[in-house]
Amino acid sequence: MKKLLILLFSIFFLSSPSVFADDISDFQIEGISIGDSLLDYMTEEEILKEIEENKNTYYYLKEPYKYSEVYILKDFPTYDTVSVNIINNSPNKYVTNSNEKYSIISIRGIIRYIEDFDSCIQKRDEIVELLSETFPNTTTYESFSAHPGDPSGDSISDSIHFYNDSVMIGQVTCVNLEETFRIKNNWNDYLQVSIYSEEIISWLQGSL
Repeated sequence: MKKLLILLFSIFFLSSPSVFADDISDFQIEGISIGDSLLDYMTEEEILKEIEENKNTYYYLKEPYKYSEVYILKDFPTYDTVSVNIINNSPNKYVTNSNEKYSIISIRGIIRYIEDFDSCIQKRDEIVELLSETFPNTTTYESFSAHPGDPSGDSISDSIHFYNDSVMIGQVTCVNLEETFRIKNNWNDYLQVSIYSEEIISWLQGSL
């Protein structure tokens, strides 16, 4: 599932950096916001273990080890999976303040849906309404496409993207996988909510 999430996370970054909405940290996923210290949710030992486990996730970027993917391994009331990006502790040891070192700069939440695309879309639209209230100066557009992980073209992604000027600050996506493909890969249909900081988008553009 982690590889699938990373693929979805990286395919939408086609815009240029700009000024972000002032209230980007106001939106929370399971009480977690951009700018929080990851130490409020995990021990340093747990963080370092996740950094090591996911160290090659972004191998295709120009600076693949600049930031790290960390999955917050706990049970949440709403989301099945929550992951964040932080500055990679290993090549950035000059950052001595622990809170700064483990500052969250992007956050994603996943809710699993199995063969219930209508419910996924309903939940997506509820979250989109909340995001629209949180970021009133943004513009949105919907994209509907074949999921890139399925060569048959029968799996789909239906996304709402949030832009401030020309920069995407978030997206809410429902993924409906073709049943045979889903079972073969032991994956799930799911809803993904993502909020991004400017530095993460600039870094991910290194793959382009």
